[in-house]
Amino acid sequence: MPAPITIIGAGPGGLLTARVLQQHGVEVAVYDTDTAVDARDAGGSLDLHADSGQIAMADAGLLTEFLALSRPESQAGRRLDHHGTVHGEFTPADDDTAAPEIDRGELRSLLAGSLAPGTIRWGRKLVRAAPLGDGAHRLEFADGSTTETELVIGADGTWSRVRPLVTDARPRYTGVSFLDVRYDDADTRHPAVAELTGLGQMFAGDGDGHGVILQRNGNGQVRGYLVVRGDGIPARDEATVKRFLLDEFSQWADVFRPALTGWDGAVERPIHVLPAPLTWSHTPGATLLGDAAHVMAPFGGFGANLALLDGAELAHAIAAEPTIDDAITRYEATMLPRAGGLAVGANEALQEFVTSADPENAPDHEAEHRQYEEAAAAYRATR
Repeated sequence: MPAPITIIGAGPGGLLTARVLQQHGVEVAVYDTDTAVDARDAGGSLDLHADSGQIAMADAGLLTEFLALSRPESQAGRRLDHHGTVHGEFTPADDDTAAPEIDRGELRSLLAGSLAPGTIRWGRKLVRAAPLGDGAHRLEFADGSTTETELVIGADGTWSRVRPLVTDARPRYTGVSFLDVRYDDADTRHPAVAELTGLGQMFAGDGDGHGVILQRNGNGQVRGYLVVRGDGIPARDEATVKRFLLDEFSQWADVFRPALTGWDGAVERPIHVLPAPLTWSHTPGATLLGDAAHVMAPFGGFGANLALLDGAELAHAIAAEPTIDDAITRYEATMLPRAGGLAVGANEALQEFVTSADPENAPDHEAEHRQYEEAAAAYRATR
């Protein structure tokens, strides 16, 4: 029999929703386009904030496991200008766990491994979700299979196939593209990049549409984002891309050259965002979480954190409320305004980075960490 609750998307938010639902004894199925949890490169490192992502992991009974895998030392950060001058550095205290880093692939594997066998239906790409009435939906997949469900949860990211059930809002291109690059065995093979990155992450911008962001990952890897404003990055071949970068960053100091040309792999990621703040009218039997609901610019690191917290709150609402409609209403009443305000700020921060990039206005990481911890205590006090 089809599961009464169906999640589309086996990213962190979708998987955590399923985990908390199963803890409540609620039957759930998760469908994902990928053929396995590690079928693709999941991307770089992310930090889980004490007031959101970590709360969700605790709700899922996985906080201890997360902390064991995380890298608190990678909370360190430095801010440079495009001349290579360091304008600020942050070194976390030994007991600082306000926003430790974890590789996306490790987080996904941890969450997927916590689910009952058979929960995730790999290799199933949703092509259409059709309302049947009374909140039920028929889900059609690319392989020709179908299922019906009482609640479909769109956790399927920026280009969600579930989103059209609740809103006609579509992501728009911000005019900024990131080239997601990686440097394998960085300390040995890319020592200049490793030194530039430091222990955690490094931000540099010129205020003229360019930026370099580098970040420590696990297994000796450094990941980076080379930021370009405009029509995108010509991704025809590696040599063409590197010539393009050298031309675009021609006014940058030589210290950045190894990061621009020495990478071992690259994927272009044009940055798209949904209108913010975004709201919609209640739709029986359908809702969204994470990027499907509120994809925003990556500045502030809210994306994965909100997806996890969205998932935990939605699962708790489903378990507690008498009907699915009541659960959706309760969940969206909190999720939409929270995400809307953060999305506005994140999108503005991206544009500020590529248009001004004043290193003296860099975020105060120590103050941010205190804020995460205080907000976490306040959140728990309301439960």
